[in-house]
Amino acid sequence: MASIDTPSLVRLSVSLPAELFNELDAMVAEREVANRSQMIAEMIRHELAAHSAREKPDTVLAGTVTAIYRAESGRVREAVARVQAGFIEEVISSQHVFLEDDHSMEVLLVQGTAARLQGLCDALRKVRHVQQINLVTTTVLLPPLAKAESGA
Repeated sequence: MASIDTPSLVRLSVSLPAELFNELDAMVAEREVANRSQMIAEMIRHELAAHSAREKPDTVLAGTVTAIYRAESGRVREAVARVQAGFIEEVISSQHVFLEDDHSMEVLLVQGTAARLQGLCDALRKVRHVQQINLVTTTVLLPPLAKAESGA
């Protein structure tokens, strides 16, 4: 006889105020998400990653840092690049685009401890003309970029 594994899904009953329930349904419809469960699971994953970042600063997370800044001169871009260089182990790649009205957006793909990623964001916030910083993380990590050499 085959063993019975733990179910991959569990049912959860939640009571919500009617207004909040209606707002959730509207969001599910607007985003064209398959169902409420999928939307709620996404929100829970987001909050769990944020919780890990706050409560366990040594937790390794992957994610993105999005920075919006006024690019009035090359100095701002140079300062942002200097900050990135100080976090070279955490910044995997970066993408820069010019926006309207002399603004730029920099999106960094990052992985590192929650404390280091928060440090990166804090350092970017100190750069003059940086207007917005947004860190989005997950506890699901990137695979190793290079295989370790096997010893002979």
